[in-house]
Amino acid sequence: MANVWSGVTIDCLDPVRVARFWSALLGREPGSSEEGWVYLGERGDAQPRLVFQPVAEPRAGKVRIHLDVTVDDLDEAMSTVARLGGTFTGERHDYDEGVVVVMADPEGHEFCLVEYRG
Repeated sequence: MANVWSGVTIDCLDPVRVARFWSALLGREPGSSEEGWVYLGERGDAQPRLVFQPVAEPRAGKVRIHLDVTVDDLDEAMSTVARLGGTFTGERHDYDEGVVVVMADPEGHEFCLVEYRG
């Protein structure tokens, strides 16, 4: 049996709110889910499924894994994130291959918007 990356699970105080943000940002529709959880996509989709799991405690400290989202227009993507309830952390990195900005979803989960050059 081959090992296949099938999803990413994100702990949330309010899975519906956070899933709504990611659904709008990535254009991924909710799939069938367990009660209290929200899944974006289905098992077997071309992209890994995003799973939003309810937890009782708020996030503490920096999460050691994050998503990178490739965009065509960084300014437009940052505006979209803000409109959806996310925030810019103030962190930006300029590299030869492109620009990375660190954003956060409505519960503070950090992720990167990446605009590659060329």
